[in-house]
Amino acid sequence: MTQPTIIYFGPDGRNNRRGSAPPKVFLRALLFATSKRGRIIESMHVRLARNEARQNFNIWVYGDERMVRGSGLFVGESGVAVNHHFLLPRDDKSFQFLAGKYRLEVFARLLGDREQTCLWSQELEVSEEAARRLLESASGLYFDWGPDAARYMPHIDEQPERTENPWNGLNLPQRMEK
Repeated sequence: MTQPTIIYFGPDGRNNRRGSAPPKVFLRALLFATSKRGRIIESMHVRLARNEARQNFNIWVYGDERMVRGSGLFVGESGVAVNHHFLLPRDDKSFQFLAGKYRLEVFARLLGDREQTCLWSQELEVSEEAARRLLESASGLYFDWGPDAARYMPHIDEQPERTENPWNGLNLPQRMEK
């Protein structure tokens, strides 16, 4: 997996009212296989770790124009570049993005492998101000890769642009250039 140029922490967008949308992690990256035959990804998930707490976002939805629930994605030698959305299981309603340093890990279960594979890992920091704004509104926290600084540059988007998602009625944040 290539390094994502954008990462998002914030509400999923199913409902834009404060506190009513479940949290999600979004990123865009290229998945590629080094083998000539390619590989099949059975499932993907992300794990966020902060201090001693860990949270898996195990519902994987991917695509660009048309979103699909992740399962059985073929990744060839030339790769697949798509948006990846990771949601919490429906029975987990307690997670909040609090201030602190997070370790974000992206895992894939590849067809034929016994163990999951960590495709990519990155440390990100959520400031006190960003955490407060995430709790108080429908804001989203974006981390954009800064090539000159060689690090992720965080910024809050007060009202993320949203587009309709055909998968289960979700709305998805879209970064629109003005």
